[in-house]
Amino acid sequence: MASTVAVPVAPTVSDPERCEGEEELRGIEAEEENNQHTGPVAAPPQNRLAKLPLSRIKALMKADPDVSLASQESVFIIAKATELFVEMIAKDALVYAQQGKRKTLQRKDLDNAIETIDEFAFLEGTLDA
Repeated sequence: MASTVAVPVAPTVSDPERCEGEEELRGIEAEEENNQHTGPVAAPPQNRLAKLPLSRIKALMKADPDVSLASQESVFIIAKATELFVEMIAKDALVYAQQGKRKTLQRKDLDNAIETIDEFAFLEGTLDA
């Protein structure tokens, strides 16, 4: 009679850290296999920190004769500050558009926001044609 001996293939000692790492790797490999596409693949959406084009902002900064050099950090900070400013004034102008039962911002909405909100006092007269 032939006897059979069972030999364990996987480690018998339970090591939770090792098991979790292996499960994560298997999960990542499975996702990669599922995400493979045939044909042209669109570039994944990038989570950009700045939404405005930094090269244009740098060019605008260099247009000032007092600015000779602009570091990447300073260009990024100006871009982020501009984004936040535009977002803030747009939200405030949206309130006036909604009062007029409109979904589209118009120049008069920006004028109203500039006139009534003290933070935008420095903009008074800038939109005059």
